Amino acid sequence: MNIKGKKVVIRAIEKEDLPLLNKWSNNPEINYMLGGWHFPSSLQDQEKWFANLTLSSNNQRFAIETEDLGLIGMVNLVDINWKDRRAFTGMLLGDKDMRGKGYGKDTIMAINKYAFEELGLMRLDGSMISYNESSLKVYIEKCGWVKEGIKKNAYFRKNEWWDEIIVGITRENYFNFLKQNHYWND
Repeated sequence: MNIKGKKVVIRAIEKEDLPLLNKWSNNPEINYMLGGWHFPSSLQDQEKWFANLTLSSNNQRFAIETEDLGLIGMVNLVDINWKDRRAFTGMLLGDKDMRGKGYGKDTIMAINKYAFEELGLMRLDGSMISYNESSLKVYIEKCGWVKEGIKKNAYFRKNEWWDEIIVGITRENYFNFLKQNHYWND
């Protein structure tokens, strides 16, 4: 089953995706904008990671593609907690040319819809490095997420400490946001 947005399709990651995913995972500009820690990785490492993806896991990772452009990024639902009905989500758009064209917004809205309308989750959590203003803007201003907190000095990048901005959206926030902007009705 694919998850459809207005501009993107969110689907399973396939073996053919690995060379491009590996290119992105080794791109310092992309990694500078992401949380976590990233080491240089080989295609062999990418293949081992791919071999461990499973439907039974509480960590699901998906490819983002468009009809015209093919694979443009990845999105995930990880640390899925079925008892408390919540998960953490994050997104990566690969090439710079993909950014600022509504693909990120559509991906977030599609994963929100899937999480709240199909999986029955109660909330989604996320976080960003404080200087990643474009991600903060799309999540908060364009997709109805809420800034919930700050972890001071949580990331070390280019010999400086940066804050982690904690964001989230509840099921109620999502449906209220839809009433206000009619995203899926346009």
